[in-house]
Amino acid sequence: MLKEYKSIADVSGPLMIIDDVKGVGYSELVEIKLQNGETRIGEVLEVQEDKAVVQIYGGGSGINLRDTRVRFQGHPLEFGVSLDIIGRTFDGLGHVIDGGPAPIPDQSRDINGMAINPMAREYPDEFIQTGISTIDHMNSLVRGQKLPIFSGAGLPHKELAAQIARQATVLNDHEKFAVVFAAMGVTYEDAQYFINSFKETGAIDRSVMFINLADDPSIERLATPKVALTAAEYLAYEKDMHVLVILTDMTNYCEALREVSAARREVPGRRGYPGYLYTNLSTLYERAGRIKGCKGSVTQLPILTMPEDDITHPIPDLTGYITEGQIILDRDLDHRGIQPPIDVLPSLSRLKDDGTGEGKTREDHADTMNQLFAAYAKGKEARELAVVLGESALSDADKCYLKFADAFEKEYVNQGFDTNRTIFETLDLAWKLLTLLPKSELTRINDKYIDKYYPKTDETED
Repeated sequence: MLKEYKSIADVSGPLMIIDDVKGVGYSELVEIKLQNGETRIGEVLEVQEDKAVVQIYGGGSGINLRDTRVRFQGHPLEFGVSLDIIGRTFDGLGHVIDGGPAPIPDQSRDINGMAINPMAREYPDEFIQTGISTIDHMNSLVRGQKLPIFSGAGLPHKELAAQIARQATVLNDHEKFAVVFAAMGVTYEDAQYFINSFKETGAIDRSVMFINLADDPSIERLATPKVALTAAEYLAYEKDMHVLVILTDMTNYCEALREVSAARREVPGRRGYPGYLYTNLSTLYERAGRIKGCKGSVTQLPILTMPEDDITHPIPDLTGYITEGQIILDRDLDHRGIQPPIDVLPSLSRLKDDGTGEGKTREDHADTMNQLFAAYAKGKEARELAVVLGESALSDADKCYLKFADAFEKEYVNQGFDTNRTIFETLDLAWKLLTLLPKSELTRINDKYIDKYYPKTDETED
């Protein structure tokens, strides 16, 4: 039998302290009945002897300590899952907000999830196509990977997130694919952009959306990624689907975590964030992966804005330690109108070599990627040299690389937010760009691939 308490000792921001409790557990769901009949929910953060600290979803404003009643539910916060959640839009706590009826759940699952046993993990080695050349070719995403996107204030990560959600797919058409999209702390305008983008392109039919608005209580942001990942795990491990989870913006999530930590009067760590920020982020990121014996997979693309474009800031810094690489958006490319402004040189996917090649993408994938990377790096060096000494001081080889770098950015990187390229179209474009260099410079490509894929022109035929 559930016990009801009226022994609230204090309310501070989103936290409530309750005295004289018995049999209360960590992460237990709490129902809070206000004096005016309003009901809010909370979660137990800490239990010490007969005192419980409760985190209130919805904030602590308007609570009368004497007349408010609290009931502990005996289980953690749960989300009802079924295949009917696909195509639906929910708020940050998992309540339907698209105007339709609530889906009938097959089961209710604890949003905190379970850590994947490392011995049960299957190594990620299967390609996911996003339709974006700089990701698919240069920094390939594989099933079960967690590959964050590092952005900055004002950069078009919103458009990039929507593009990936619309276009992402697996190459084998017979395999079931879904997208779980979670937006945290976004404006109403941004939320409508995501919803309209998904509906107009039909992507909503294979997506599950979770929207936490900027004016929602920030404490709800802490539950949003957990609810989204709970939905993804059900679709992947129960229904054998390949699920891509896009989480934007993780910076807003971390700010909410800092707010709760400050309310609990905890000793702050770097930049005021709690010392357990790394551990907390790992509980989200490590829910991606493939499990032996399961056909499905959970792949994560967390998106975060780096405060002041500082990659050493605790959020991107700790994210980089946990995840397998990063995609970096560049402000200079954005100022020059190149969209999406992905800088391939500092970007990295640590698992790209395992998910590409013959039988997965195409045999020339790795060689052309390495050649493009090296040529673009030399082209950028030539561009910097031309700024200092003038273009006339460049050698003929430097001028070729400079011309290549310009073409690479304008034709390869600058594909816009509406162009969906297959990996094979991207590889063909790469070979076209490599014709700007003398064949003698293609030192990173196997000769058999040059003979097979190098575009035939009048000059090469002669």
